[in-house]
Amino acid sequence: MLFSKIKSITPTQLKQLLPTKPTVLDVREIDEYQAGHIPSAQNVPLSGLPDNITQVFTPQPWYLICRSGRRSLKAARILRKRGYQVINVSGGMLSWNGVVTR
Repeated sequence: MLFSKIKSITPTQLKQLLPTKPTVLDVREIDEYQAGHIPSAQNVPLSGLPDNITQVFTPQPWYLICRSGRRSLKAARILRKRGYQVINVSGGMLSWNGVVTR
């Protein structure tokens, strides 16, 4: 299972899931997150993984998002190796057309 493909969804699919209150982790750096993020997203920068993941106590799977989908895919690989259930949001915030908060 560790070598299987990381599951991915589109930003549109994530937007449709938001009413179910999924755990969304924004793996961009703090300044990027503060410039605009999905309202329910928690900021867990890739640069601090896996050490900073201990601050997340919410149910899995975790939906990972970044600017374009590259860093979130990298974060997904790191976290999955440690046994977490993760789903990458391909296209990232560049493709997000939902509400953004600062």
